[in-house]
Amino acid sequence: MDDSIKTYRDLKVWQKGMELCKLIYTLTKDFPDDEKFGLTSQIRRASVSVPSNIAEGYGRRSTQDYIRFLQITMGSIYELQTQLELSYEFNYLTENGYQKANNLLMEIERMLSSLIQKLRNH
Repeated sequence: MDDSIKTYRDLKVWQKGMELCKLIYTLTKDFPDDEKFGLTSQIRRASVSVPSNIAEGYGRRSTQDYIRFLQITMGSIYELQTQLELSYEFNYLTENGYQKANNLLMEIERMLSSLIQKLRNH
């Protein structure tokens, strides 16, 4: 692993995950009240799981555990992409908000794929 990485906070993918959470909370604050315990809650939970699972995996003692947590993170990304698409179709998100979140999700997905590959080849 890169010697400049001292904690999970140094990982660019974790930093992007934190950025994603802040964006998601901002985008969902104006969702309808009747979605508070539905889509809003699910979207927020999925977004929080992205940096959380990256951090938890980083703290594991084995590369295999780390990879497993990164794969769980990838699942959360796909879940979130689906939920955001539904939110856009329900007109809860603007096109701009949807595109901004989706672009960030795709960037994180690429970063995770690269990290998983590096760990597998290590």
